[in-house]
Amino acid sequence: MNNSDRRDRMYRILLDAEALLHPTGEVHARPLDQRVDEVIARGWDETGGGDDRSVGTSDGSATARHNPASDQPASDRPAFSADTFGVGAGSGPSGDSAAGAPSSTPDLSGLSDEERRARLDALHERVRTCQACPLAMGRTNAVPGEGVLDPLVMIVGEGPGYHEDQQGQPFVGKAGQYLDKWLEAIGLTRNHNTFIANIVKCRPPNNRDPKPEESDACAPYLREQIALVRPRLILTVGRISARILTGSTQGITRIHGTFYRHEGIPLVPTFHPSGVLRNPSYRRPVWEDLKKVRNWLIDNAGHVPPEGGADGPGE
Repeated sequence: MNNSDRRDRMYRILLDAEALLHPTGEVHARPLDQRVDEVIARGWDETGGGDDRSVGTSDGSATARHNPASDQPASDRPAFSADTFGVGAGSGPSGDSAAGAPSSTPDLSGLSDEERRARLDALHERVRTCQACPLAMGRTNAVPGEGVLDPLVMIVGEGPGYHEDQQGQPFVGKAGQYLDKWLEAIGLTRNHNTFIANIVKCRPPNNRDPKPEESDACAPYLREQIALVRPRLILTVGRISARILTGSTQGITRIHGTFYRHEGIPLVPTFHPSGVLRNPSYRRPVWEDLKKVRNWLIDNAGHVPPEGGADGPGE
């Protein structure tokens, strides 16, 4: 086990200990990552034996992440699925989730605009101090998301990159600048009629894909964001957010441009801007997807995009 895996494993064990010792949500005064370093510096028996303060399973291995709601360890729960985000098993193109499928989206329908904004600001503050998964240990800044209430479109990517982590804002690097051109081509701007967020709010190391447990940890944040923001349409960019929010097991090359529904909201998956920058052959499919979004907004949301953009956004 390398040092990175050791820190990751110890971080999870200490999270479990916090949940057991402080069920009301109180936290230890010292930062969790500092305590991880102290435990590792003292020496840690990876078998879980020798120290009666260690947290382990009956077979001596490290315990899985504890779920206080179900009192069931993660190792005994089903593998991560889109149901974490309120997508029913029967969710499919142009259809709602299957009848009876569980939904954990909070009911925020009665809030005023001022209350929604206050709740959203408070949510983003919780994200900035969140330590729910090991991604918190390596971040410079969490990236909650940004945009307007009641946007025409909510963009959902997979996770922050280097520039986003440095600035604490979503899609501000080269891919973000390219995304701005996509939006402009169909009459949208991030400051006027969109909201931009990600599946996970902290940068995965080396921009790797988020792990299922990391997506699980961030799921409540995104669910509440969607409920508070109330977008007319969701546009997922990249295969990770498409798979999680649609529940589809098919690849992005198969499902891009297809209309799904997420909690009753129309959803269209397309490619990630960084992927299109690497592979320009995706530019035409993305433009076709964006035209579908534009036309839906014209027909259903009173959107009036500017003239032009017949060939789509350039690089």
